[in-house]
Amino acid sequence: MSKIIAVVSGGIDSVTMAYHLQAQGHDLHLLGIDYGQRHRRELDCARLAAKRLDVPYEEADLAGARGVLRGSSLTDTSVEVPTEGIASTGTADDGVAVPGRPNIVPNRNALLLSTAFALAVVERAEAVAFGIMAEDIGPSDTSMEFLDAFLAMERIATRGHAHPDLDLLAPLAQLRKREVIALGDRLSVPFEDTWTCFRGEEFHCGRCASCTERRGAFVAAGVDDPTVYAAPAVATEGA
Repeated sequence: MSKIIAVVSGGIDSVTMAYHLQAQGHDLHLLGIDYGQRHRRELDCARLAAKRLDVPYEEADLAGARGVLRGSSLTDTSVEVPTEGIASTGTADDGVAVPGRPNIVPNRNALLLSTAFALAVVERAEAVAFGIMAEDIGPSDTSMEFLDAFLAMERIATRGHAHPDLDLLAPLAQLRKREVIALGDRLSVPFEDTWTCFRGEEFHCGRCASCTERRGAFVAAGVDDPTVYAAPAVATEGA
């Protein structure tokens, strides 16, 4: 059994990861991070996941970073949340948010992981767990190359202070969204208490790229979707 700092946003992937790691017998400490995201509703779900798993939960307040993370629909209210396109919140190839990819948050994962490793030092944890899945993996801060390099950097940065075998885990990296949902279903993850929508309103909007991906993944997994959406699913041609 290892002590693990699990970065949990409150979304399907990270909550399922936490349930999966606990089922494997690990000692979890959940970390939620407020980086100024407009969909802070997700952090309510992170807190609830920790309560249900009966594990410690901490929340880092990095909301002041919103200003330097401008240009993304996730952090900048002047940027409209798109109703179509890729839901991934990774970084663009050149490391900046670009027109047509407003869900990109530049260097966000480095910010989140730095915070998690700081907590890992304090807690003498053996690993940090990050809930990326196969469809998140891209050329930049969601790549396995990035995660490997980040771990190498942290082992130097925390040398003499952290656990000597400090590790960075991405247990869902080989799973597609539908497979994550199937895993969560087997683990009895309460999907109704996870948050995906980028708009962060009372209910999932049902229109943004993230909601569309969520809906489609439940259908592909053959699992009932308990999510309350403000807008009905758009019928496809021939349906």
